[in-house]
Amino acid sequence: MTFKVTIEDTEEIYDCLDTQHLLAGMIRLGKKGIPSGCHGGGCGVCKIQITKGSYASKKMSRVHVSEAEEANGVVLACRVFPKSDISLVVVGKLRKNIQRSSSS
Repeated sequence: MTFKVTIEDTEEIYDCLDTQHLLAGMIRLGKKGIPSGCHGGGCGVCKIQITKGSYASKKMSRVHVSEAEEANGVVLACRVFPKSDISLVVVGKLRKNIQRSSSS
């Protein structure tokens, strides 16, 4: 299935398959400078907070996402797969690249 993902910071919307992590969809937006890091949940550069929607997630490094953060929807985009339409805000290192790219 395909779901709509809204990046609240820029009001951009992209499609993401339920078999694809959220970061892959962000990269397809074609923005310059989106750090994609390791794609394995270990580097932490793709930290986001899910504000609406449901998702499945794979294991991610507790160095970058604590259990308390994860319970509040803070996750790594490379480890999260949509199960409904999603709204998110970007946090951490990815934030400046998302915001800068939207004004370029």
